[in-house]
Amino acid sequence: MQKIICIAGPTASGKTALAVELAKEFDGEVISCDSMQLYRRMDIGTAKPTLEEQQGIPHYMLDVAEPDEDFSVSRYCEMATPILDDILARGKTAIIAGGTGLYMDSLIRGNTFAPYPSTGARERLEKEADEVGMDVMLTRLQAIDPDAAAKLHLADRKRILRALEVFEETGETITAHNLRTQAIPPRYQPLWIGLDFDPRQALYQRIDLRVSLMLEQGLVEEIRALLSSGIPAKATSLQAIGYKEFVAALEGYGTVEAAAEEVRKASRHYAKRQLTWFRRNPDMNWLVRHPGEDFSEILAQARQLVRQFDK
Repeated sequence: MQKIICIAGPTASGKTALAVELAKEFDGEVISCDSMQLYRRMDIGTAKPTLEEQQGIPHYMLDVAEPDEDFSVSRYCEMATPILDDILARGKTAIIAGGTGLYMDSLIRGNTFAPYPSTGARERLEKEADEVGMDVMLTRLQAIDPDAAAKLHLADRKRILRALEVFEETGETITAHNLRTQAIPPRYQPLWIGLDFDPRQALYQRIDLRVSLMLEQGLVEEIRALLSSGIPAKATSLQAIGYKEFVAALEGYGTVEAAAEEVRKASRHYAKRQLTWFRRNPDMNWLVRHPGEDFSEILAQARQLVRQFDK
């Protein structure tokens, strides 16, 4: 099983900077694992690493989709897996860095996904949902796959219809498919490195500062340009934190200042959810920055972990 390095953690915790420094030292290349940085023309609000920040280290899975496209974990794995295998085949160190836990876990495990059929089942289900309502569709899913239905909110139209679609096309519930997939041994052997701050308020301060910096860099102008180019306000990409709040402001629902405060609040909540996800991983090596410590101390600890991992 081939070894790779995975750098995880909440937004604004320094994942990209650590990935670049480790790549420089251990002949590595970086695969982004961020569900928003993969969109083109969405640079500021996603904190996409600039060429300067990449420092000449090859980065992958950035700018691979248009903002009006829907993206999924299955598509991410389909695109990222051959890139990862190519990095390893060339004898380089593969470093996966990002905060989208589902994408990262699925890539490491080598998950397979229920096929996307082309029989028109999705279109039929979409039409039926429009006619009878999502409450009826969720009730149908409860009868077929109560475990999946129990995890889904009525507003989660996409996943409800996806679960019904999988059952119609394969005869297997999406719960059964996921359990079968999870039983497969991981495809790669990862070194898990997680980044966090103590006290938590230090992370929140970094998040607040990042939002202010994004505004200075022209985030509102970036969003205006996306909308002017024809990207619909309801596009999945523009529903991301840091975009939807300002879209609403630009449409006349509140001020930019109020939207910025909403972004700070939503980003802090998102960071908590990210930490909850990654803390479920018993193999995570947490590097926690305390008051008075700087990045060099975290980097030194990470280097030591990588050296031990390589033995």
